[in-house]
Amino acid sequence: MQLEHRSEHFESHSLIGRIFRKLHLDIPLLVFLGLICLLSFVILYSASNQDIPTLERQLARIGLAFTFMTALAHVNPYQLQRYSVGLYSLGILLLVAVLAVGKISLGAQRWLDLGFFRFQPSEMIKITTPMMVSWYLAEHPFPLNWKQLLIAFALILTPTLLIAKQPDLGTAILVASAGCAVLFFAGLSWRFISYSAATIAGLMPLLWSMMHDYQRDRVLTLFNPEADPMGRGYHIIQSKIAIGSGGIYGKGWLGSTQAKLDYLPESSTDFIFAVFAEEFGLAGCLGLLILYLLVIFRCLFITMEAQDPYSRLLAGSLSFAFFVYVFVNIGMVIGILPVVGVPLPLISYGGTSMVTLMASFGILMSIQTHKKFIPH
Repeated sequence: MQLEHRSEHFESHSLIGRIFRKLHLDIPLLVFLGLICLLSFVILYSASNQDIPTLERQLARIGLAFTFMTALAHVNPYQLQRYSVGLYSLGILLLVAVLAVGKISLGAQRWLDLGFFRFQPSEMIKITTPMMVSWYLAEHPFPLNWKQLLIAFALILTPTLLIAKQPDLGTAILVASAGCAVLFFAGLSWRFISYSAATIAGLMPLLWSMMHDYQRDRVLTLFNPEADPMGRGYHIIQSKIAIGSGGIYGKGWLGSTQAKLDYLPESSTDFIFAVFAEEFGLAGCLGLLILYLLVIFRCLFITMEAQDPYSRLLAGSLSFAFFVYVFVNIGMVIGILPVVGVPLPLISYGGTSMVTLMASFGILMSIQTHKKFIPH
């Protein structure tokens, strides 16, 4: 009887494994992502003042995002490499179209309205830029010469500047980070990285003069939010109050006074981490960070296991982009980075960024589950 039970248990696990392999899904990564999305419902229920329609819309968006992830997991990395140039070119054309005929919302021109739906082409660029740079670098032997590096930088700067023009500084930073991560994983020397950092530092006065007034205000507010506590510094001050009042173990689920009394702006989107910190304290925040680290470590493992330069560069870039996403949001909420409007990955209320993130995880799963594929 014991042998029969073990045999049935083994066959059950074997069947589950075959199903996931057929779907091209990476089980560890899928479990970690599922746990974070489940946590999203828990905290969003509180941050939205227990608004059920908000949870229903979030559920629909998560379902759509997982659909995109599964679909892209089936696409062979070799096919992604073939279409990289076309997808990147389409993304650039859409960004130009946004600047020409894009819909203006909240003072920014970021949306294309097609009548039956509207979308942000900049979200697509978050994936197509590292795809394009990975395609270009995979076609050239390492180490890269100066001409190749300049071309790679041009491929990164073109969408970055178009997005910054909208203006959308947060997304521009994410796109630039993803593109530069490809260069890092391609094996840039630390000397070149040091020279680049020094050059950027030298250009800071020029970059400062090119920024919009509200962007400069956000940088200045970072260093002294108390200078305008009821204006520019209000967001970060209220966020710090929420985080600090959570203590070590928090006030408990549904116990966020900052969100319930509407002291904390954007409590269900950009500043949802402050609500989480107030309710679950330092212990809960550490648990969430561990979940994020598990996702990042799994993505880096997939990067190391990749069998060709394109897949390796693309997987490393998408892994790093997710890390930057988490770092920028938490950094701005706790007051060590300027407020740039980046949501907390897989937790904040919203659909566009959720779909983009899951699409990138779908590509990572494709790289992991198609390792034996050899292009003809």
